[in-house]
Amino acid sequence: MVTEMKSKVTYMELLKEDLVIIRLVPENGMPHYKTGQFLTIGLPIPSEKKIVRRAYSIASHPENRDYFEFVIRWVRKPLPGRVTTELFYASVGDTVYLGEPTGAALQISNKLPNGQKDNRRVICVGGGTGLAPFIAFAKHFHDTNDKREVVILHGASYVDELSYKRLLTDFENESEKRGRDQWNFRYRAAISRPKEYFNRSWNGHVGRVESFFTPDKKTGLSPVEEMVGEKITPENTIIYICGYQGTIDGVIEYLGPKGFVTEHEKKSDGSFAIKYESYG
Repeated sequence: MVTEMKSKVTYMELLKEDLVIIRLVPENGMPHYKTGQFLTIGLPIPSEKKIVRRAYSIASHPENRDYFEFVIRWVRKPLPGRVTTELFYASVGDTVYLGEPTGAALQISNKLPNGQKDNRRVICVGGGTGLAPFIAFAKHFHDTNDKREVVILHGASYVDELSYKRLLTDFENESEKRGRDQWNFRYRAAISRPKEYFNRSWNGHVGRVESFFTPDKKTGLSPVEEMVGEKITPENTIIYICGYQGTIDGVIEYLGPKGFVTEHEKKSDGSFAIKYESYG
């Protein structure tokens, strides 16, 4: 039997015609959950006379007890998505059904196999709406006063798909102001179609998000290593990835030769340095 929470739409921010930030509030109060989890959103589909459910990463963090937040793309090709189409036609006050939060793939690693605290640098790689769980990461680390270095890398096709650019830029500016010993945060974005007219104002990194890990032929350092000021290793860095399988495979291709292994392929001592979740 599916356990669901009857919930209300309380906020919708249309970022572009097919990208929205939405907040949902369960009628019987917020359940407890962990940073990096996901849940299902269910909506009645009139033509099918049933509730159809789809899984979405939670962009809000557990310290926020007011609402669940999601960033969702409207699936329109090859066929319109049943749930996303209904969501994009929803209004504040409408009812949706939420499943229980679940998922361990992107839960934050706080301890090493030997029981010591995991103080490694955290690098989050989000492709498109795969950024969602890492918004939860950033807010969680910020609000719990965690001193670990946090880097968020976001890849998109167009500049108007950088859904949380202002928030993440503000976090980095705060880090510079307070000092990295208090809040150590960096954010970089990549645009994969820089020659498109709509992206003509973009002067940041170009290419797919995994290209942040491509080493420079002269220095041997990747853009992310240039940014943090040292070579990244499994001993000083843990990587979290969310996006299409191609993004995940691309990051692993660069990092595998450096000794990075995934949680599914732990070393003999139980250690790993990559966690990921694919949505396609």
